[in-house]
Amino acid sequence: MEFLTTPAGRRIAFRRRAGQGPGVVFLGGFKSDMEGTKAQALDAWAAAAGRAFLRFDYSGHGSSAGAFEAGAIGDWAADAMAVVAALTTGPQVLVGSSMGGWIALLVARAMPARVAGLVGIAAAPDFTEDLIWAGMGADDRARLWAEGRIERPSDYADAPYVYTRRLIEDGRRHLVLRAPLPLPFPVRLLQGTADADVPVDVALRLLAHATGPDIRLMLVKGADHRFSTPDCLRLIETAVAEVSQPDG
Repeated sequence: MEFLTTPAGRRIAFRRRAGQGPGVVFLGGFKSDMEGTKAQALDAWAAAAGRAFLRFDYSGHGSSAGAFEAGAIGDWAADAMAVVAALTTGPQVLVGSSMGGWIALLVARAMPARVAGLVGIAAAPDFTEDLIWAGMGADDRARLWAEGRIERPSDYADAPYVYTRRLIEDGRRHLVLRAPLPLPFPVRLLQGTADADVPVDVALRLLAHATGPDIRLMLVKGADHRFSTPDCLRLIETAVAEVSQPDG
């Protein structure tokens, strides 16, 4: 494991594998880390294929410095952009899981010349607004605004998720489904029909909203939000191969 200090002064943990390009960059989900099943499976795939691969933890996640509750979408997108700029060469294939799909779209919008292709796995663009805020009742919204935070049970950890007022406010400054979203490179979106966290409607909305010459959505019947069964992992690997041709 290595560390990068970003221009914003945040210390980001990463693991990097040398290999043929275009390199692959994995962007994890909300409160996840680079040691998850999908990240490790892609690392093993990259090793076998001789492909360059990079995975990292956003600030406040995993082994990176910072407090999770202090972070927001803009911070984590800036972390991703700093990592791509400092640790990779040439266009990269961005693989974004859940929130990482939103982060990948923000990276692609800000630095399109550095993107060779994009794979979204249960991508969750604009989730702070369309899933968290939209799913709250009036009382919870008032409490969040008054107290600055609210807790919700998590299906993925013993500790509850903490949603902050800053997370919602910052998310509104980084929405990608309210303005044109050109994606001028191959895009593959993978979505499970049994996903209880990011509904299929989100994937359909992203597919309809984005513009580009090669954007495809695959729905996998019965797959959940983790999208980590052996069959799902193979689909991710196939998608990464589809959107990139080695340049060496």
